[in-house]
Amino acid sequence: MNQDQQTQLKKSVAEAAARYVAQNLKAGAILGVGTGSTANLFIDALRPIKEKIRGAVASSENTARKLTEIGIPLVALNDIDSLPIYVDGADEIDASFAMIKGGGGALTREKIIADVADCFVCIADASKVVAVLGNFPLPIEVIPMATAQVARAVVALGGTPVLRKGFVTDNGNHILDVSGLSITDPVALESALNQIVGTVTNGLFARRGADVLLLGTLNGVETRTR
Repeated sequence: MNQDQQTQLKKSVAEAAARYVAQNLKAGAILGVGTGSTANLFIDALRPIKEKIRGAVASSENTARKLTEIGIPLVALNDIDSLPIYVDGADEIDASFAMIKGGGGALTREKIIADVADCFVCIADASKVVAVLGNFPLPIEVIPMATAQVARAVVALGGTPVLRKGFVTDNGNHILDVSGLSITDPVALESALNQIVGTVTNGLFARRGADVLLLGTLNGVETRTR
């Protein structure tokens, strides 16, 4: 799959996600919106139905800006009791709908919103589907003063951490991108990494995986459910 094909698949799945929202989000409800290239295309695809959406919870400052630009009001997560639908992309997703996320650096806010949402809709092109997670480096958001300590703990688990240079999360933290981990049990590894003191969270979305996968393929968009 070349880059042009991948871009077209992202656009197709973003448009399919907007149709999903139009069909499944009750008028006047709040929508959760993720971060990343596919999520940005999804925001663009919301323009024709924006009047149906009372407001949106954004997973990053960049997403908040894009939502504001198209005229969808922002809503703070603390101001709502429930969130019917959260739409976001993935860097990798497996057959159990566990994911690696955080390539855009918004993993903590994404994970918080996903945990609140009644339905997590993952939007991805076919290149993101893998048999075993781990080809994409696993991001870990860390408190700055604990960066070296968390890195040592990750090395002890068999990973190779690299500091994402020149990047600070919207929460003011660092990100370690970790390669070399064996992710045969995503739920267990997610829990183990989160136990490392100084870790905010990691980019494994296994304990709260996706509920619906809208998958862009060369034969069209497939809808898969867990």
